[in-house]
Amino acid sequence: MNAEIIAVGTELLLGQIVNTNAKFLSEQLAEIGVNVYYHTVVGDNPTRLEQAIQHAEDRADLIIFTGGLGPTKDDLTKETIARHIGKSLVLDDDAMQTINAYFQKTGRTMTENNKKQALVLEGSKVLPNEHGMAPGMFLHNKTHSYMLLPGPPHEMQPMFRKYGRIAIMDQLESRERIESRVLRYFGIGESQLEVEIEDILDSQTNPTVAPLAGDNEVTLRITARHHSESEAQKMIDVMEKKVNDRVGKYFYGYDETSIMKELLKVLEEKKLTIACAESLTGGLFQAEMTSIVGVSTMLIGGIVCYSNGAKIKLCNVKKETIDAFGVVSKECAIELAENVRSILGTSIGISFTGVAGPDSLEGHPAGTVWIGISFDNKPSKAFLLNLAGSRNGNQKRSVMYGCHYLLQELKNIN
Repeated sequence: MNAEIIAVGTELLLGQIVNTNAKFLSEQLAEIGVNVYYHTVVGDNPTRLEQAIQHAEDRADLIIFTGGLGPTKDDLTKETIARHIGKSLVLDDDAMQTINAYFQKTGRTMTENNKKQALVLEGSKVLPNEHGMAPGMFLHNKTHSYMLLPGPPHEMQPMFRKYGRIAIMDQLESRERIESRVLRYFGIGESQLEVEIEDILDSQTNPTVAPLAGDNEVTLRITARHHSESEAQKMIDVMEKKVNDRVGKYFYGYDETSIMKELLKVLEEKKLTIACAESLTGGLFQAEMTSIVGVSTMLIGGIVCYSNGAKIKLCNVKKETIDAFGVVSKECAIELAENVRSILGTSIGISFTGVAGPDSLEGHPAGTVWIGISFDNKPSKAFLLNLAGSRNGNQKRSVMYGCHYLLQELKNIN
């Protein structure tokens, strides 16, 4: 079964609200083996809505509508669909009782237009609304299935979970499941990753592999179809190994994680503590770290040392080091990392120094970054980055590279 989701509402086109309903429904439909090939958004206009329905009928078996079921004149979804498929609207007694009960409970006077919400497509299966007034509907004819759902997510989501999924599954000849897993990579560009696995992408059938550009990172979504969830997961496991045999050194985690979250997991597992000396990033590394619950057992503290004087006074960087090598240097990065670790008594020290931009510094162009890493039981290291981007972008990428290099170093610590 192929589906199209049509969201109805001028407020969506104006950007006044975000269409979270489409994301929710796509995830739910994937779980029961329904392909979603198109998302459509159309305003509160019956002519354009009917045109959208006609297009959807050419390419989908199931059409799901969200929004436009309310009491006002611009709520025209069911009226337009009824006219299009040649059905009448009839009063649903249960829905009318729900509406009456709501107004009695709240002590408000029910206006005549509220009765409109109790009208449903003749012959449809009514989907009760346990969190609002307008019921949903599901109607199947010889060629298509139509599902109408309310627009507010707090009404639509529980309605679909409890009643909508079952109605669709009853129409499915096969309850094939679609399982997906997202793999996250850092330190490799999207184009390079695609080159590394080009033959896999060209020959994919089931499972499928889709590269997705992320925020300063790359992700791959592996999707498998099977009647058994466990078998689908096994298929994904095989494909994941095949991919990571090529690019596994850049892999850091799954699904909705982040590289900072993965770093904190390793620090917690190894019972390590960390301190930060930030010049270039101005405290961004610590801000990202402290946005995650449970960080207090790992992050002891940090020093923002933006000026040369602050580096000398707060982080004990030798003036001779700055005079000889400058602050945009391997030597300064290592001293910052070693000294902040010593000052705060942690297992690890990390530092960020360089040129965020847009201007150059000490003859170095914007995007020149040194990241220093110091451990209490091994030689210190510094890593050079040559970034290209905006000032804020260079700072954010520096933070992510700091996590990346730390994760690489931590792999060799028991």
